[in-house]
Amino acid sequence: MQESLQVYEDKMNKTLKALENEFMTIRAGRANPHVLDKIRVDYYGTPTPIQQVGNVSIPEARMIVIQPWEKSLLKAIEKAILTSELGINPTNDGNVIRLVFPELTEERRKDLVKDVKKKGEAAKIAIRNIRRDANDAFKKQLKAEEISEDEQAEAEDQIQKLTDKMIDKVEKSVEEKSKDLLTV
Repeated sequence: MQESLQVYEDKMNKTLKALENEFMTIRAGRANPHVLDKIRVDYYGTPTPIQQVGNVSIPEARMIVIQPWEKSLLKAIEKAILTSELGINPTNDGNVIRLVFPELTEERRKDLVKDVKKKGEAAKIAIRNIRRDANDAFKKQLKAEEISEDEQAEAEDQIQKLTDKMIDKVEKSVEEKSKDLLTV
């Protein structure tokens, strides 16, 4: 039974990790190379992450510089950034591409916080769905007489404690990201 609990704990941890990765792509007014994670460049017909076709650096707090390994990729990188949901116009000087992040307005910060809270809520729902799946599995085991009623009650109690712990982690993560976004 302990190994089946471990499976559900792993699923909940993956949900939490996915949420934290999602938060990394939300920009907080400072340049963060993770905002480029989802952008793919057409590299000889293959969609390739920007980090794999050039050097990404942050020379200033609100600027990202992308220096492609091949000059022929400048236009493709520029196009990929323009078609992404990043909302920043790249400047291409023939050698590198610069992304200058404007200071976030108060309204934009509040919108981003709402977005963070929505993503946090979705993660909580996913965790509760995992709990429901676990409880259903324990009920099936009880029906098939693989476990006793006491074992089922204990398993459901443990999965509830795990769910509460994971939801607390999600709430802390949402709180930290919201605080980060609202800090000017």
